[in-house]
Amino acid sequence: MKYMVLIAGPEDAPSSGTPTPERMAAYQRILGWWDEQSKSGKVLEGYELQPSLTATTVRRDEAGNVTVTDGPFVEAKEMVGGYAIIDVADLDEAISLVSGWPSSATLEIRPVVTRD
Repeated sequence: MKYMVLIAGPEDAPSSGTPTPERMAAYQRILGWWDEQSKSGKVLEGYELQPSLTATTVRRDEAGNVTVTDGPFVEAKEMVGGYAIIDVADLDEAISLVSGWPSSATLEIRPVVTRD
């Protein structure tokens, strides 16, 4: 079953900011996890996202009016910093897989809708 994993954390996640030895070590652990899970076939794809200050939000209301604003969809302490599409047997395996994420983060697991 395919799931999308949204990876959220503070804007000062290991991949951003000044490259201190601690940040570099944390980022290397993340890259190692990603490589291992990709080789196993469980992570199909995913990307790290640019910081939220680079976001553009497009809102369309019921009348069809469109508003474009700079910045993220919502103000929050944690921002989505990346995502992964995983392919595992079930939710239990998805939870087990993302529980091994090597850095502090909030990981939201959502089933992908498939059309047969």
